[in-house]
Amino acid sequence: MNGSVDVLFAISDTGGGHRSAAVAISAALDEVSNHALSWSIDDILRLTDFPGVRGAPEHYERLSTRWLRLYDLTFQLTNTTRAVDVLSRLVFLTARRNLVRLLLERRPRLVVSTHPLVHRLVVAARQTRRLPFRVVTVVTDLVSLHASWTYPGVDLALVPTDEAYRIMYRRGMRPSKLRRTGFPVHPKFANYTMSCAETRRQLGLDERFTILLTAGGVGSGRLGELVVELERAFPEKQLLVVTGKNRAVYDELRRRHGSPHSRIYGFVDNMEALMAASDLVVTKAGPGTLMEALVMRKPVIVTEAVGMQERGNIDFVLNYELGLFCPTNERILGAVRELEAPQRYADTLRRLEGAVPRDGARQIAQILMEQLSLVNERASAAPRRPRLLPLRPWRRQLQRRRRTR
Repeated sequence: MNGSVDVLFAISDTGGGHRSAAVAISAALDEVSNHALSWSIDDILRLTDFPGVRGAPEHYERLSTRWLRLYDLTFQLTNTTRAVDVLSRLVFLTARRNLVRLLLERRPRLVVSTHPLVHRLVVAARQTRRLPFRVVTVVTDLVSLHASWTYPGVDLALVPTDEAYRIMYRRGMRPSKLRRTGFPVHPKFANYTMSCAETRRQLGLDERFTILLTAGGVGSGRLGELVVELERAFPEKQLLVVTGKNRAVYDELRRRHGSPHSRIYGFVDNMEALMAASDLVVTKAGPGTLMEALVMRKPVIVTEAVGMQERGNIDFVLNYELGLFCPTNERILGAVRELEAPQRYADTLRRLEGAVPRDGARQIAQILMEQLSLVNERASAAPRRPRLLPLRPWRRQLQRRRRTR
């Protein structure tokens, strides 16, 4: 979208979660405003010429898959407010011109940051040109929050869990700038009304115990091995396998002659239907897919944490007894047997009922509407510059004579 907007979502495509959060909130904004608001989603880190930052999305994919130890080391070295502030100032020097140009083009009334590395840049640009918009941070990590999330310079920070609230408060965020909401899961998950049986019929699936396996938007190489082992251990079960953008794993699984009860999907846009049709979800500890499963009230088996920021998500699942953590294929097989036991399964479903809010995106959208109202009130209350009346001709002549003396 070009031109001015009501809301600008400031993100970076380092992983799919930050854009997914922005998309979820924008969909909820459309609902609560009856499509009366305009919005755009912009990758802010793309606007900088600082070494390594402009290509952050590509670097993140390599770091989170091939160089995970280096990624964790970077997380640790920068996990202080001082380090983040210094780095942000350096990055802003190279991003200032492009960022100010974007903000002047969009002219947002509200900027919503769903990425921890961009809100400092946006606030610095706002101060540079004294722009009137407000800045709201939406935290997209559950428990293991990097220090970059905490920044008192924003007008408001929205956090998804009590654990995140306490961490932000301990690090210096005033309660007046903190609000606890649900996680920004797309409204289509909470709005989904078809039953499990109806969804299975629509998707052409059997009425048997069904396991959904996913490894995030980029997929995981271990996913193929896990499918083979699950088919061997549970030949009677139905597997729904989402490989995401990992074309190699998708082709490998499609070529082999596996179980007739397995369905292999690539990148999908109907995850809510696949979850509704499933009894159990096997996923990594990324907050997006994990919270989607919990919103759909599905028990989860968490396979791994990609980076230190995802480890707290495993603790979240275990502390509230919403599923199990199984870092090996052998333990995953045991977890399936444990969770499918009728009593254990029923107890987990009961705990899931109140575990997380289903309407997190809508809660956030309603708060953003309040923030937009504050912008309008401030604009209407701003004092107007007095209008200068034209001078009469003889007064102009008198002023000219005084200036020439």
